[in-house]
Amino acid sequence: MSQDAKFEDGGERPLRLMAVDPEDLQVVSSLVQDAIFPASEIQWLPSERRFAILLNRFRWEDVPLAQRGGRDFERVQSVLLVGDVVKVQSQGVSKGDNDTILSILSLSFQPSEDGMGRLELTLAGDGAIALQVESLDVVLKDVTRPYIAPSKKAPGHPET
Repeated sequence: MSQDAKFEDGGERPLRLMAVDPEDLQVVSSLVQDAIFPASEIQWLPSERRFAILLNRFRWEDVPLAQRGGRDFERVQSVLLVGDVVKVQSQGVSKGDNDTILSILSLSFQPSEDGMGRLELTLAGDGAIALQVESLDVVLKDVTRPYIAPSKKAPGHPET
């Protein structure tokens, strides 16, 4: 009988990270790589200037422990929250198609001369979401206990 993993098993606590500069964002980007989510979990709240995604994040930080312990790899539901958002654009993301499953490849930030910037979420399959922000304000927060990844494998990135 299979049982879901517990935070206590790994001796770790849920992640709660904040990125306020490009170096911080690199850490968050590496942790959300291969996160998957249905398009219905994207939320843009213009009046609050917030953008959020509820995603199923692969627990890259747990890979060494899982390998040493001979156990299955894990995912966890997390919220990726971006503040100070003034505009959202997307490419390759079908609006209204809530059944589409998307996957994050990376996050990047390009500052502009006026102190604002562009946060880009690069998605698998040539998709992208671009957020025009007044400042870099990104939070990644685990909101559930880890669970065994359905594939029981780490995502692969074969070179082509």
